[in-house]
Amino acid sequence: MTLSDVSIKKPVFAWMLMAGLLVFGAISYTKMGISQLPDVDFPVVTIQVAWAGASPDVMESAVADIIENAVMSVDGIQLVQSTSQQGQSQITIQFGLNQDINVALQQVQSKVSAAQKNLPQTIDPPIITKTNPNDQPIMWTAAYSQGGSLRELAMFVRDHLKDKITTINGVGDVSMGGFVDPQMRIWLHNQEMVAKEITFQDIINAVNDEHQLSPTGYQDDGDKEAYVRVHSEFRNAQECEDLIIPARQGLPVYLPIRVGSVAQCVEDTDEVRRISRFKGIQPTIGLGVIKQHGTNAVAIADAVKKRMKDLNQVLPKGMQVGIVTDTTVFIRDSINELIFTLLLAVVLTSIVCYLFLGTVSSAFNVILAIPVSLIGSFIVLNALGFTINSFTLMGLSLSIGIVVDDAIMVLENITRHYEEGKDRVLAAIIGAREITGAATAASLAILAIFVPVVFMQGIVGKFFYQFGVTLSVAVMISLLEALTLAPMRCSQFLQTGGGNFVTKKVDEWMIWLAGVYKSTLTKALQHRVLVLTAATVIFFVSLLTISGLRKEFLPPQDQSRFLVTMYTPMGSSLAFTDRAFKEAEKIFAARPEIETYYVAVGGFGGGLVNQGISFVTMKNLKERPIVAPFKKRPSQQEFMGFIRGELQKIKGVARVAILDLSLTGFSAQRGYPIEFELQGPDWEKLTQLSLD
Repeated sequence: MTLSDVSIKKPVFAWMLMAGLLVFGAISYTKMGISQLPDVDFPVVTIQVAWAGASPDVMESAVADIIENAVMSVDGIQLVQSTSQQGQSQITIQFGLNQDINVALQQVQSKVSAAQKNLPQTIDPPIITKTNPNDQPIMWTAAYSQGGSLRELAMFVRDHLKDKITTINGVGDVSMGGFVDPQMRIWLHNQEMVAKEITFQDIINAVNDEHQLSPTGYQDDGDKEAYVRVHSEFRNAQECEDLIIPARQGLPVYLPIRVGSVAQCVEDTDEVRRISRFKGIQPTIGLGVIKQHGTNAVAIADAVKKRMKDLNQVLPKGMQVGIVTDTTVFIRDSINELIFTLLLAVVLTSIVCYLFLGTVSSAFNVILAIPVSLIGSFIVLNALGFTINSFTLMGLSLSIGIVVDDAIMVLENITRHYEEGKDRVLAAIIGAREITGAATAASLAILAIFVPVVFMQGIVGKFFYQFGVTLSVAVMISLLEALTLAPMRCSQFLQTGGGNFVTKKVDEWMIWLAGVYKSTLTKALQHRVLVLTAATVIFFVSLLTISGLRKEFLPPQDQSRFLVTMYTPMGSSLAFTDRAFKEAEKIFAARPEIETYYVAVGGFGGGLVNQGISFVTMKNLKERPIVAPFKKRPSQQEFMGFIRGELQKIKGVARVAILDLSLTGFSAQRGYPIEFELQGPDWEKLTQLSLD
């Protein structure tokens, strides 16, 4: 007994099978995350190490070289490169594409742990991460205070605002750009220190010994017990100045000498090596929202916006939060456009099926194969941990025209037997049995085309893996539907004949088209050599045109956002670079095409005092005004070229680089169209060549 026989003889089973695919497919759809790209781990591991105050040369020799030597023995390494700057080093390890990145990450962690004994004791613990485009912030927000204190803003962001965002369901972490740690600064008075014979080391020792929390135990008093708590940390500048210096050059001091008698304590921040502004407002701290893997990016962004709207009503006076850039806007538009295309394809396929099949019952029977196959696919996609992204939806859109093929074949064969005089049940049994082999062969032929996509190598293969699996799953479910559900439905409500004026005209047109095809085929068979020669010439000419086509991995898109990186000459101070960025902000503010802009002088991590970045968000294309020098609404790419020229005119700017953010996420690098490196043993020669 075949599958079709079981479905025809037990229709309740078939109806429950269809209902199960639809219901559990819909449930799986609601549980799947939404993102622009698949969750792909690139074969790249990054090690970041911070050591406050260390020069780039020291970071390279004392940190980067040791870690590089330690990780060289890890299997599968193709490239190791490091970048050292003031107080920071970043070591990037690239593995082969076939390397299991999770295993490689564990091996790197083990090697770095073993090398800890050779690293300076005062460095921060190394941070080891793997590269994944979904680990990038889905949106950047900004907390700013017009004319406020950077310390107060930093403390509020650290203690309150960050936690409010982190606790949103689906948020994995919050990255803070332009954040400066609040600290207590102690300004020494030389004359008072000389008079009291106090050295700076005495003050350091006093702070280290007295300003720390330590366990104090409990007090047992017979029938009662109480925990002892000692406030051993100063909480403000006055308590810092009241701190007693107990020793002088290692010897005890019998007269009380307080810190305030030889120094002044000021509640301030760590050394400012980065400056952030949002639409020209300072101080500003940026907060990048990083979602958890497999979660709904659009829903998380909506929740963050709602939380920020609520927070604006309870923020301290003068403090506000705003949206810098939101990548989920494009994700939402892209997903909605793909869903609209998918629904439009369903409608058009339904119309075509009705016009050519001639009856509503036949068309409806075939059309049911579309939702069953597509919605049923979500069961497998959810089980495999896929997300609803551009590649899975592209696979579903492409499968719409394919999933009805098997159902049409089954329907046509059953209809032929029904028109010969057999009853519905017998026609369905015989027709389905006869067509099972052909339908299976057709589905396997389609799988033979798309299954190899699943096994593609390289970065392209990692992204197209979900596309290939999605399309293959939809085809296999459509085959199951054609061999079980379609025969069952035919056995119950198949109708033939009838039709209307439109369907009759389509039949007449098909008869005429068949006649034209017959005459054309006859002439082609009479001139076989000419036809084969023409086909061969067209084939080879088409191959020659390939060389003239432009080639790129990903076409640029107008997402209304881009990243500007400006460089001032080497050796420039933070103040000099900041002045250049203030001039750039004037240009941004004067252009009506720009909606918001955020600058980070010194970079997000600080230390790069001769450069900075700007997040620029443009208005939507339809909302952009027509302003000189443009004679029409400028596209993002056109405006990027214009703004680069304007920024290069700023005095003191050595170089301007603009990154189209629509090109990021498809590689482990930043996403520039062309990137190259200069290598050699002579630093001065490399510097000269790079500047030239």
